[in-house]
Amino acid sequence: MKRNIFIFVIISVFSLTSFAQQGKGQKINPAGNWKFEAPYAQEGYTSGTIIVGNAEQKTTVTISFTGNEFKIPGEDVKVAKDSVFFSVYLQGQIVKVLLKMDTEIKMSGKAVYSEGEVPLTLNKVSASDAEVKK
Repeated sequence: MKRNIFIFVIISVFSLTSFAQQGKGQKINPAGNWKFEAPYAQEGYTSGTIIVGNAEQKTTVTISFTGNEFKIPGEDVKVAKDSVFFSVYLQGQIVKVLLKMDTEIKMSGKAVYSEGEVPLTLNKVSASDAEVKK
């Protein structure tokens, strides 16, 4: 009886370790159109779109705000496993954006600037929704 319990425990430990290793190595692709909400940001900066793409084998980011067609390019873009980091120049200062992919269609993070931090939530826009909005 003790031997069966020991074998069961060993198999369980190996199974859990295997599942944990599978989750660690996965890299979620952030490319696409993302609608963001920043309810605590200054007026005019509370929502918009972030587009994550690839050009010349580099990750690119552009951000636009609701009610404004101007697209602001992200600088110093970095992607690491499930995170995206970039900076944008807004109102005379650098804003650092730090995002973490929660799932393939949701991200959360923050924008850090001289007056503090603003929480962000992003939802991926499906290809059909992006075409309708053009």
